Amino acid sequence: FPSHRDRKKNRKTRVRNCLFSMNFLNAGMPMSDSRKIGLGFSGLGLFFLFLGVLLFFDTALLTMGNILFISGVTLVIGAKKALLFFFQWSKWKGTACFFSGVLIVLVGWPFIGICIQLFGFINLFGDFFPIALRFARNLPIIGAILRLPVLATVLDKIVYSGRAV
Repeated sequence: FPSHRDRKKNRKTRVRNCLFSMNFLNAGMPMSDSRKIGLGFSGLGLFFLFLGVLLFFDTALLTMGNILFISGVTLVIGAKKALLFFFQWSKWKGTACFFSGVLIVLVGWPFIGICIQLFGFINLFGDFFPIALRFARNLPIIGAILRLPVLATVLDKIVYSGRAV
């Protein structure tokens, strides 16, 4: 039988190999080049959106962020699945708000557009928030912060409100 030290060493090696090879992102799907590019586009899109809000709703940054995020999601899950996701009958309010918010930002009213887009984003991707929270709680540094009792209860009330756990 392997000793405790060997099991601990093997676990650390598995975690390190998983993180460095990005196997945790595969989720049953092969990591193709278009998926890698899509993850980069989505990350850059979120970064530009954050930067655009941080710099007092800069229209150019918000537009770049929207375009990169939408194209990144399309590349990650594929065009057909993206169309099926965005145009589900049960998510029509979220889709309408999200894309109308993108158009309002493009027209030149960034604050109103981002508010409408945020509402649409929450309606579209709200089912994914519990999964993202569970994933974030398993990360090394962020997970320790998210597992603090006060923060954990607040996040659980926000994320799991109205949902069966």
